[in-house]
Amino acid sequence: MGLDTSEDKARPRGLGARHWQAILLFVGMMINYFQRVNISAGIVPMTQSTAGAPFYNWDTSQKSLILSSFFWGYVLSQVPAGLLARRFGAKVVLGSATATGGILCFFHPMAANSGWESICALRVLTGLVQGSVYPCVHTLLAKWVPRTERGLLTTGVYSGAQFGTAVILVTSGFIFESTIGWPGLFYLSGGLSLAWALLFFWQAANEPSTASRIRKCEKEYIESLTGSNSANQSMPVPWMSIFNSPAFYGLLAAHCGFTWGFYTLLTEMPTYLSSVLQLNVKSNAFLSSLPYFAMGLLCFVVSPISDLLINRGTISITTARKLFNSIGQWGPMACLIGLGYMTADEKTWAILLLTLAVGINAGCSCGYLINHIDLSPNFAGPMMGVTNGIAGVTSIVAPLVVGAIISDEEDPSQWRMVFFITGGIYLVCNTLFVIFGKATIQLWNEPPSTSSTMTLRSNLENDSRSIAPTSDKDNRF
Repeated sequence: MGLDTSEDKARPRGLGARHWQAILLFVGMMINYFQRVNISAGIVPMTQSTAGAPFYNWDTSQKSLILSSFFWGYVLSQVPAGLLARRFGAKVVLGSATATGGILCFFHPMAANSGWESICALRVLTGLVQGSVYPCVHTLLAKWVPRTERGLLTTGVYSGAQFGTAVILVTSGFIFESTIGWPGLFYLSGGLSLAWALLFFWQAANEPSTASRIRKCEKEYIESLTGSNSANQSMPVPWMSIFNSPAFYGLLAAHCGFTWGFYTLLTEMPTYLSSVLQLNVKSNAFLSSLPYFAMGLLCFVVSPISDLLINRGTISITTARKLFNSIGQWGPMACLIGLGYMTADEKTWAILLLTLAVGINAGCSCGYLINHIDLSPNFAGPMMGVTNGIAGVTSIVAPLVVGAIISDEEDPSQWRMVFFITGGIYLVCNTLFVIFGKATIQLWNEPPSTSSTMTLRSNLENDSRSIAPTSDKDNRF
């Protein structure tokens, strides 16, 4: 039975400023994923002879280095980006990074002509600027998304990553076969990045209090339900408290597991479809995009279910995070085990399992991905910088592991080993999240010297119980 709370009564009707900010960020996530995924789609035609476009004789090891080099820069910039977003505002950091990444896209064809080492260097630079995306978006969401709408709006924004991946993959086949060839993919990514950055600088706001078009009732509604305090923007990040928190390590494990699985499939799927399932460039591009469309759509299925279960008090917030994260990692684990036994004669089943393996990942959008904001709205950005940075190391290692295992790209037994390793990582990492994870605001979200700290914490925990009214459920799952 649902509870009639004052929070529900105060919710402004219709579309508001928070929804417009979410739409801007959704499109921004799409554009930024164009920048990071274009090389995964482009690596196949860049190494095959196609009419009207240059190609290069890069071996499997060199291609693995190219695919992983993005994350060398990506890992380094995560924590600094989170701190810069807190200091100068996430709007200017995110907008500048997206514009810079767009400019770098234009130089990819030139760099490829100079050799695989040059394209690696350019991908490192792209990773450096892209490292600001998740910390900045998390900082903005912590300011803009009320707790009662956290599942839907946060998941909606981050589903832009899946739709961006899907769009760039499905359109790449047509671009590769056009007169501009594979270089057009990088020019398109660059142009759209610059256009979005201009729109974002014009329309975005760091928080409701600085938005030019927002109703007073919506501003009060958002600020009362975020748990983020703009007065504490200059407050030092409590690193010791964060690193002493078991809940933080549970979150970190879940983030690492998701990232390993997601980027293993993202970077290697086009090669797998081409070499094992023997699909042509256009079919490869369409089928590579299908799992990400499925994941993006499923994000909009699981997020309202999660919010509904929490807001009606059916399950606690912590239980919801663990339940949906388990669906999002253990489900794909089962699919990958089955995928390991597929051959070119079983294309339909292989494509179905690939689609499910990526699509079911949508559960994680209501799991670990929101958990930074659950634990500490004031430090969600820096925390995302840390977990995304460490998880980014797995993004470097995963393609290198694939490169070490795969000596014959057409051998299904070698791909089976890749899928089994990925499934095992899903199993271990989500188990740690189930054991250690929490979704209650931690004491270190506020400064110890603040006299109202305990009062605020008590109010926030009471709010959590009014949404999921059980005092013990948060620790029971």
